[in-house]
Amino acid sequence: MLSGKQRRFLRSKAHHLDPIFQIGKSGINENMVDQINDVLEKRELIKIHVLQNNFDDKSDLAESLSEHTQSEVVQVIGSMIVLYKESSDNKQIELP
Repeated sequence: MLSGKQRRFLRSKAHHLDPIFQIGKSGINENMVDQINDVLEKRELIKIHVLQNNFDDKSDLAESLSEHTQSEVVQVIGSMIVLYKESSDNKQIELP
């Protein structure tokens, strides 16, 4: 579980990132979850854009992704979801 200070730190890091994935009207599928897992292992912190044609609740999507990828939801803001997962082989982010 992330502390408030760690979340703040990760939010500031995520601010400059571009979204890597988009969730459209078809929602989340297994293939997407696998890809997100791979990218989280490489980068640890990613942004996901939820397109306007997806009418699911953004926080529900974030929770679902977090469960499927064993990652932490750093932030859900507007149509952006920020996820963090500590990398086992490729650790780059040192949490405060």
